[in-house]
Amino acid sequence: MIPPLIVQKALELNIDIIAITDHNASANVSAVQKAAQGTTLKVLPGMEVQSREDVHLLCLFENLNDLEGWQSAVDESMPDTINHAEFFGEQFIVDEQGEYIRTEPRLLLTSTRFSIDGIFERVNALGGLVIPAHVERTTYGLFPTLGLLSDQWPILGFEISRHTTPEQARMNFPSIGSYPLIQNGDVHRLDEFIGSTIFMIEEPTIKEIRKALKSEDHRKVFIEKMPDKLHP
Repeated sequence: MIPPLIVQKALELNIDIIAITDHNASANVSAVQKAAQGTTLKVLPGMEVQSREDVHLLCLFENLNDLEGWQSAVDESMPDTINHAEFFGEQFIVDEQGEYIRTEPRLLLTSTRFSIDGIFERVNALGGLVIPAHVERTTYGLFPTLGLLSDQWPILGFEISRHTTPEQARMNFPSIGSYPLIQNGDVHRLDEFIGSTIFMIEEPTIKEIRKALKSEDHRKVFIEKMPDKLHP
């Protein structure tokens, strides 16, 4: 997606915060941040990382420096496999106008060597926030893939996809329990923005989002009821 169009679509839907979380990659985050300058949209730096257990986890950071530290670790943990664009698609890196800069030659659609435990440990050490992604999905979702939670994971909440509801997710996967849920949509196209997650926070920072997930200092997070057409 083109950075200015991402920003435009988010603003049209009255979305205040988005996170750019490409798969095992972060090279396009700064372009979207630059495209959002001068607007009311806050663009959080992040990544969707794939663990060695084939589970997707959202990794969110306060700033680009922290994200770059994480990217360096991820680069070292990935296999040196060439991307075959005819099968997996092109991996473009663009500037804030959407102009082509270069192509990422290494395959990003793969698992890192990091375990889920290691991802939590490393990201938290950098001041970041880890949220298991689309946990109900059959492919790369935490519960269908592993079917368990570890006491070693400092989980603050889970992300569910657009194809379920909080009620359905809690019913199908009782381990979710009372953990807070967010619903980010896993947006790959402009028409997939949903903006259903509401954060009641003082400012758009990782610190405040963490407080909302913990329900601290009157911060809250909840999912607005979405139209039935978004669900199966």
